Amino acid sequence: MSKTDLVEVIAAKAGLTKADANRALDAALEGIQSGLKKEGKVTLVGFGTFKVTKRAARDGRNPLTGAALHIPARNAVSFKAGSKLKDSVN
Repeated sequence: MSKTDLVEVIAAKAGLTKADANRALDAALEGIQSGLKKEGKVTLVGFGTFKVTKRAARDGRNPLTGAALHIPARNAVSFKAGSKLKDSVN
């Protein structure tokens, strides 16, 4: 499902125009991003939890050439599905 498809579903279910549904989806995604930046965790009960995890710097290898390289430390986002989401797909 693409963002356009999701906007159409939101518009149909909420009785909004596609433009309003697109703005609502963008606002929700921006809220999740700002919550992750500020608090490092966003929980949507029943749906799931977004969490910022720290990945340590490490040494790796280029699989094509075999050359050693340094992979710097970074933050990554992980998602753990909630019980209602798990139950809906099974």
